[in-house]
Amino acid sequence: MRDRNGSLFASERQEEIYARARRDGRVDSAGLAAELGVSHETIRRDLKYLEDIELLRRVHGGAILVDRLQFVPDLAERSLSMAEEKRAIGAAALSVIPDEGTVILDSGTTTARLAEALPADIRLTVLTNSLPITQTLLDRPHIEILNLGGRVNRRTRSTSESWALHALSEVSVDVAVLGASGLSVRRGLTTSDQHESAVKRAMIKAARRVVVLADHSKFGADLLSIVAPLPELDLLITDDGGDPAARQELAAAGLAVEVIGTDRSRPA
Repeated sequence: MRDRNGSLFASERQEEIYARARRDGRVDSAGLAAELGVSHETIRRDLKYLEDIELLRRVHGGAILVDRLQFVPDLAERSLSMAEEKRAIGAAALSVIPDEGTVILDSGTTTARLAEALPADIRLTVLTNSLPITQTLLDRPHIEILNLGGRVNRRTRSTSESWALHALSEVSVDVAVLGASGLSVRRGLTTSDQHESAVKRAMIKAARRVVVLADHSKFGADLLSIVAPLPELDLLITDDGGDPAARQELAAAGLAVEVIGTDRSRPA
């Protein structure tokens, strides 16, 4: 039903917002206001109501699904999300890989795209907790692969806990390339799994430079476990989608941001 001005009633509008969040994982405030024909303040109240009943969590520029804050999607599902953006980010991240250097590649679908982009003749030592990345690098004859070991998470195809932490405590590498589940000015880098968060922290400690690969859908999300505040991260490589203000906020907080477009790189 609609009111006398032709707009949806509040309950119907909130159902529509929630349906979009279920479909896309997040909603954009400006887009909702334009598409539903209501003011930004009306959308703000709707999102607050949906947050109050624990269906959404408000983030910069919109809201994300609460389910996303609590559970890690299956690896195959995550691989399909933002696929083009992840490929572009992974290809751009080749610039941070030192030839004949030592690199940590964190588990994740975007770091996996970087592994796929590595040239066949590159000489490198790679430490990783990702089973798919290990499999990919087996075809690179000049890459020495050190799998970190530990308990295997079947959903993320990654290893964690004490074996991985012990291995990382005994190494020093040129660069650690991390994936991200959430990234915000307030909480920094976050993830939903405490065991994987501990491994990411150990990766940061072992590296002289820390690079984060994250598509724009991760901005503003604060998940359960804090990995590191922004000052511990040296560079973010991301795509040019979403709200530019979200990238600008991260850059204003002191994080170096490299934005990858379809055909070129440009500063935030």
